[in-house]
Amino acid sequence: MYPQAMLVFAFSLLLGSTLAISSNHWVTAWAGLEINTLAILPLISKSHHPRAIEAATKYFLVQAAASALILFSSMTNAWYIGQWDITQLTCPVSCVILTSAIAMKLGLAPFHFWFPEVLQGCPLTTGLLLSTVMKFPPITILYMTSHSLNPHLLTALAILSTALGGWMGLNQTQTRKILAFSSISHLGWMTAIIIYSPKLALLNFCLYVMITTTVFLIMNETQSLKLPTLMTTWTKTPSLNAALMLVLLSLAGLPPLTGFLPKWLIIQELINQELTPVATIMALLSLLSLFFYLRLAYCATITLPPHTANHMKHWYVHKPINISVAILTMMSAALLPISPMVISIV
Repeated sequence: MYPQAMLVFAFSLLLGSTLAISSNHWVTAWAGLEINTLAILPLISKSHHPRAIEAATKYFLVQAAASALILFSSMTNAWYIGQWDITQLTCPVSCVILTSAIAMKLGLAPFHFWFPEVLQGCPLTTGLLLSTVMKFPPITILYMTSHSLNPHLLTALAILSTALGGWMGLNQTQTRKILAFSSISHLGWMTAIIIYSPKLALLNFCLYVMITTTVFLIMNETQSLKLPTLMTTWTKTPSLNAALMLVLLSLAGLPPLTGFLPKWLIIQELINQELTPVATIMALLSLLSLFFYLRLAYCATITLPPHTANHMKHWYVHKPINISVAILTMMSAALLPISPMVISIV
């Protein structure tokens, strides 16, 4: 792809995200979401592989349907109260439709089926954009309308997403699909808390973006698309594989790593809101995700496959680690000591 085209697509992504995030009018936010969708489609399908074309088609259809639902929800609310302000969402029907539309945009269960397939059909760099940048505008809209949404519906979506994100990732061997189900599970935690503490949900999203970016960048460096490939990369880049193990354990939420902080604060806030059963269920369901994170870490650093692998071991080549990967790895593993400051802010 030409650099000029990449510049246009990057600028369109920035413009669409800025419009959707900074707008108070439903039509402007909808336009920003549409610009984002049109900008990411060429990046998904740039390899011209049938799988990439299929992923781009699925992504376009799902996002177009979700955008149409957002527009329908805003029109229904405007007809009900006479305003197009995002924060003035008071019509109950509009709230339910908007929740469904945002769930489709984010890939929350039960609207999650498109996300693993799309992520599997695109390169790792585009998958990083889909897992991080493209989720920021819908999360922002959810943040701005959180005071009006139905807490029972959001709690049901959160528990279902956490359960399916962990359960369906258990038998996967493709790293991109594993990261897709990891994203679904983490979005469930954000959805559970966004009504009671929107700032905590945004903190969870920011830490998730940081840790997931680190995982994608490390896997892009080692070109680990499958578990058998991941098992043989330690001979080539042992330092990156050791960093990958730490970041995966942080993504799983194990103390004393950074990923433990948002889950700890979310469980504490749910208990303060007298939702101890919900906190207990989500904490138990996170053990499902922990299993495939541990399997990824085990394959990356500790074990060789028990059978004859189809992949040859790589020669060890000493090359400097990307400084951004090193910084992100340190932040993904060692930010837990700042938790008192974070608690005072949240």
